[in-house]
Amino acid sequence: MYAVIRQYSGASQLIDQLESRKDEVERVIRGVPGLVSYTLLRTDYGGVSVTVCQDKAGTDESVRLAAEGIGENITAEWLAPPLLFEGNTILQVSL
Repeated sequence: MYAVIRQYSGASQLIDQLESRKDEVERVIRGVPGLVSYTLLRTDYGGVSVTVCQDKAGTDESVRLAAEGIGENITAEWLAPPLLFEGNTILQVSL
């Protein structure tokens, strides 16, 4: 499996807008090929999303969709590109 973490700093407005559109975000993310899991969380400094897919192609698609969706649908006065952390998963535990 492969995972990508997107860290959005200083982006509380972005996280607010994503939260208000949870149904739309879920619909889009469910279309990612090989999706295993997706988590969006609010932090003190903005937010973080974690996407796990069967392979890198899936996480690449999730990054593309996130950039496309934010660019077209989210209004933010100033939003820096997210920091990306990605790699092969070593261990994933779920209940």
